[in-house]
Amino acid sequence: MDGNITGTTASEIAASVRALHERGALRRGDALPPVRELAAQLRVNRNTAVAAYRLLAQAGLVTARGRAGTVIAGIEAVAQEGYAQDSILRDIGPGNPDAGRIPDLTAALAGAIGRPVLYGEPVIDPALEERALAWVSGDLPGRPVRITVTNGAVDAVERLLAQALLRDDAVALEDPCFLASIHTVRHGGYRAVPVPVDAEGMTVEGLRAALDAGVRAIICTPRAQNPTGATLSPGRAAQLRGLLAEHPYVLIIEDDHFSMLSQRQYESLIGPEHRRFALVRSVSKFLGPDMCLAVAATDPDTAERLAFRLSPGTTWVSHILQRLVLAQLTDEAALEEIAAAGRHYAERNTAFAAGLTERGLPTEALDGLNLWVDLPVEARLVAERLMRRGWLARTGDEFQLAEHPAPSHHLRLTVHDLTDEESARLLDDLADAAK
Repeated sequence: MDGNITGTTASEIAASVRALHERGALRRGDALPPVRELAAQLRVNRNTAVAAYRLLAQAGLVTARGRAGTVIAGIEAVAQEGYAQDSILRDIGPGNPDAGRIPDLTAALAGAIGRPVLYGEPVIDPALEERALAWVSGDLPGRPVRITVTNGAVDAVERLLAQALLRDDAVALEDPCFLASIHTVRHGGYRAVPVPVDAEGMTVEGLRAALDAGVRAIICTPRAQNPTGATLSPGRAAQLRGLLAEHPYVLIIEDDHFSMLSQRQYESLIGPEHRRFALVRSVSKFLGPDMCLAVAATDPDTAERLAFRLSPGTTWVSHILQRLVLAQLTDEAALEEIAAAGRHYAERNTAFAAGLTERGLPTEALDGLNLWVDLPVEARLVAERLMRRGWLARTGDEFQLAEHPAPSHHLRLTVHDLTDEESARLLDDLADAAK
């Protein structure tokens, strides 16, 4: 196979590899020859071979894996959030909000229609922009910020990375990590660099190692980290800001997805002098996934780059949707429903965690929609035992970033919508399955 690669220039070599891939001679996971070996084989300068592999990486055709070499890339399946399809088991790991605790949109619909918005008009509803600035200004004090509206947090993160990075650039991600972030980084062609997370958020040593590895962006969940529920503590946030002070042009993306539902104080990695940042707040957790809208508060330069990716009539966010969100964010009854939902999630998780602790599985309810349960045995074994009792659980293996991670000893459970009877049964079944 190696002998089939031809060419004397970087572009010719890259075209040859692409042709072999298209014909099926090279498949996903196949290793390409080391740079020195390829250069000797083709009788070209080593730098020519390096440039060819760089062209292939930028096109997303290959992935560099350090000492493991360069391999043909491909679309890899990534676990998704939400209910498992076509399962007859009781799903206890979907990560969904409670549909019964999402404010009713009926009253807001009439006012949201309004007059039609035409090409060339502002892409952001002025009233929503004003409300969004009020929502974020207290958490970014003294910083000049601009608001961009996107079709949800994933859309915001994808656009933020695309305006700042090239394929194969390194991005620091929390480990374990939110599934959507893993999906976005992998399918964008970027390299995920794992940063361990503990109860206080990203670890200092983990982020230092990522910065030393040359990451150009960091995606952080400041509170209700998914899947662990961790929230940045004031002390940890200050340590991380001190570390990042030496890297002011690394793009920091804070995905504050739980925002209005959170029971914890917002802390930030974004220092007063940091030059590239975005605080992203979506509404999907408290207004429902169908209300696919997020606001991104960014530095002015980042906002300018984002503006090129939000054109009127093509990739803008529907003004009807913007008005619907604004109506909910300015309605006292809706805001009280949101606050009550946040308290409900916290109370239900706390009660279930206490039940697990009583049964010999010490668990702390942190923040968010889920519980992160530490087990004395491999999570896969516990999940299999629970399946025999009618439960479909989600193991921590799906959320790990390491290339060859050790088997997870965690389950991520969504229990806030269980009845009291279901909770009692699951507590006993889980304690028995974890023996």
